[in-house]
Amino acid sequence: MVIDGVTTSVELDPEQVAAWGNRQRGIGFDQLLLVAPPSSPACDFDYVIFNADGSEAQQCGNGTRCVTDFVHRLGLTRQNQLSWHSKGGIIRTAKQPDGSVETWMPAPSLDHAAVPFVPPRPGEPISLSTGDDEYNIVPVAMGNPHGVVFVDDVINLDVAQVGCALSHHEAFPERANIGFCQIVNDGFIRLRVFERGADETLACGSGACAAVVAGRHLGRLSSRVKVSLPGGKLRVEWPNASGPIKLTGDSTFVYQGQLSSTGGTA
Repeated sequence: MVIDGVTTSVELDPEQVAAWGNRQRGIGFDQLLLVAPPSSPACDFDYVIFNADGSEAQQCGNGTRCVTDFVHRLGLTRQNQLSWHSKGGIIRTAKQPDGSVETWMPAPSLDHAAVPFVPPRPGEPISLSTGDDEYNIVPVAMGNPHGVVFVDDVINLDVAQVGCALSHHEAFPERANIGFCQIVNDGFIRLRVFERGADETLACGSGACAAVVAGRHLGRLSSRVKVSLPGGKLRVEWPNASGPIKLTGDSTFVYQGQLSSTGGTA
């Protein structure tokens, strides 16, 4: 869900966002994105990200495509290339002739402090215990915290239970989005993601990027990877292991309405 905060002044509170995010009694969404005037002359817009439970997030890869489509649809810009400021850093998007959107995410980091991630046993292989099970995990910072777990069968995995346990593990002091990745070959993966504040989602752009970063870190993936998620496919490219990462995919307009409590367009 995207709200126009450019032409109308909009203030949101967590309770209001959570009520709208409820799929039975509200509108229903994984994230709410508020497009706002730029706070920096280096950017075209700000965008503020809320999870379905009303908590605020730093970054949303899939959301970058939604807000890009949104500002073009409302005539808020005529530029194909845009810069966006979020709490997770500055990202750049480019609308392509076929309607897809390219997003250049900030350079990822495997530094534990950047995630943040606190190893339960410093100096040993990174694994987290949940009950009787133990999972090897790769912490990745994508402007928001991620943990990537490689599995042999992602389709039959209980993502809700395991993802929730790992997301709330004490090793992630700010919680984390947990991606479960099945490598088919070095250019194709299957991915399911448990997102903090939203549970399992149909797709997660920053999670797709994190999975590719983790796979390349382990020497198991190439620099160009197709990522299959329950909600569709994304393309991820990471040509320079110390530089930004490119995410490409589509966005689909569903409907437009008015929020009487804010007066904004969504």
